[in-house]
Formats: sequence, structure tokens, C-alpha cells
Amino acid sequence: MAEAVPEEELTIPRAAMNKMIKEIVPSVRVANEARELILNCCSEFIHLLASEANEICTQQQKKTINAEHILGALDRLGFNDYRTDAEAVLKDCKAVAAKRRRQSTRLENLGIPEEELLRQQQELFAKAREEQAAAEQQQWLQLQAEAQLSLQQQQGDFPSNSEDGEYS
Repeated sequence: MAEAVPEEELTIPRAAMNKMIKEIVPSVRVANEARELILNCCSEFIHLLASEANEICTQQQKKTINAEHILGALDRLGFNDYRTDAEAVLKDCKAVAAKRRRQSTRLENLGIPEEELLRQQQELFAKAREEQAAAEQQQWLQLQAEAQLSLQQQQGDFPSNSEDGEYS
């Protein structure tokens, strides 16, 4: 059986609720009893909506409640007026999530400090420069060997000065 959860854990944090109240009605003072009532009503609404969404989810033989289940629960419970607002919020949430995914780069997901990445990059550049210099040195040595061989071949084809100087 499920364990009983303390009532405090089933409510919206009071600080968050106070912030919402101030944002919605900044010029109105709200008594503590009224704040408590708003908090309880919000918690009850969320519980009711989640229960109905869970029932829809179960009927569809799904294991995870998704946004469509919540929207269906709003309709079933007679809160059709909230559907448009809920769909707008859902659209905004999807846009924010997509923006986060686009902004998230591979480097951010590595968990390596930027200084360490810079050091690794500098090491890779140094290694690449060394490899390039070695390749150029090897190419230079090969060209010298070819030039020397070509020179030797040219000297072998022509008679030397020590001979008669005549061609046969």
C-alpha cells in the first residue's frame, strides 16, 4: 500500500504562491486566510486534474500521462474555458524546450571546464604542427634524394674529362 504523504508535500510552495498572487494582483493585499484558501484550492484542482488525466491515461492503456491527457481531463471536468490557455502554455513550453535543445552544445554537455578544453585544443594544434613539420621534412629529404640520384645519372651518361674526349 502507498504510504501516507504529509499534507505539506501535497501543496504548492507558499513562496511560489505568494509570488503568483503579487504578479496577478500587485496592488491588492491578500489576508493570510485567503492565501491559505487559494493554496488549498490550487492543490485540490491539481489533484483533481491529475486524477482525471490518470484515468484517461489508464483507459488508453498508457503508462505516462502526457499533455493530451491533461487537456482531455480539462474537457471531462468541465473546464473547457481553460483549454485554450493550457494549449498556449503547452506551445510556449515546447518552444522553450526546443530553444534549449538548440542552444545546448556538445561542449556544454561534456562537463569539462572551458580552460581544460582550451588546453586540449592547444595540445592538438601543437601535435598537428609537429606532424606537419615532420611530413614537410620527409618530403624535403625525398626531393633531395631524387635530385641527387638525378644528378648522379646525368654524370654517368656524360664522359668524364679524364677520357680522350672522343665519343664512340
